[in-house]
Amino acid sequence: MSKVIIFGMRDNAALAHYYLTHDSKDEVVAFTVDKEFLKEDTFLGLPVKDFSRIEDFFPPDEYKMFIPMSPARLNSLRAKKYLEAKEKGYRFISYISSKATYYGSEIGENCFIFENNVIQPFSQIGSDVIIWSGNHIGHHSRIEDHCFITSHAVVSGHVEIGAYSFLGVNCTIRNGIKIAKGNVIGAGALITADTKEYEVYPGYGSKASRVPSTKLKDL
Repeated sequence: MSKVIIFGMRDNAALAHYYLTHDSKDEVVAFTVDKEFLKEDTFLGLPVKDFSRIEDFFPPDEYKMFIPMSPARLNSLRAKKYLEAKEKGYRFISYISSKATYYGSEIGENCFIFENNVIQPFSQIGSDVIIWSGNHIGHHSRIEDHCFITSHAVVSGHVEIGAYSFLGVNCTIRNGIKIAKGNVIGAGALITADTKEYEVYPGYGSKASRVPSTKLKDL
C-alpha cells in the first residue's frame, strides 16, 4: 500500500482517483497541479498543492506520484511532468485494473491500464504508458515509454510501438510490425508495414451511402 499524489484536476485525474479508491490498495492523499492552474484548494475532497513545492508538503521518501495526463502534444506534456517528478525524487505507482487479463508481463512505472484489456505473456510495456479499456496487446510485443493507446486497438504479436506514439480507437497493427517513435495511428487504421518516425496514419472516415436507411432490406 502506498500513499499517492495524483497530478491533475481534470477527467483523467478524477478517473485515476476513482479506480485507485475502488480497485487498489493504494491511498490517494492529495492532488497537485502547476501553480497557474491552482484555482481551488481541494478536489474530490482532498487537498490540491502547487507542483513546484509539492515536496514541501508530501516528501518523496514517504509518498508516491501518479501522473495520468492526456496524450496532449503527442504525450510530451505528461512525459515532462513525469520526468520533473522523478527529478524531485518521487517514485511512481502503476495501476492495472483487476478486470484486465494480465499474465505478469513486464510493466513499467506510472502506467494506467484500464479494465478489459488483454495483455498476453512475454509482452513488455514501458513507463508512463496509458492503455484505455478493451485493447488486445499480443504476445512478445513491446510498447515503449510515453505511449497512449485508446480503446479496442489490436496490437498483434511481436509488434513494437515506439515511444510517444498514439493509437486511436479500433486500429489494428499486423503481427511483427514496428511502429516508429511519435506515430499517430488514427481510428480504424490498419497498419501492415513498418512506419517511420512521426508519421500520421489517419483512419478511413465513413461516407454516407447513396441508399437511404429506409431502402435497406433485412434491417
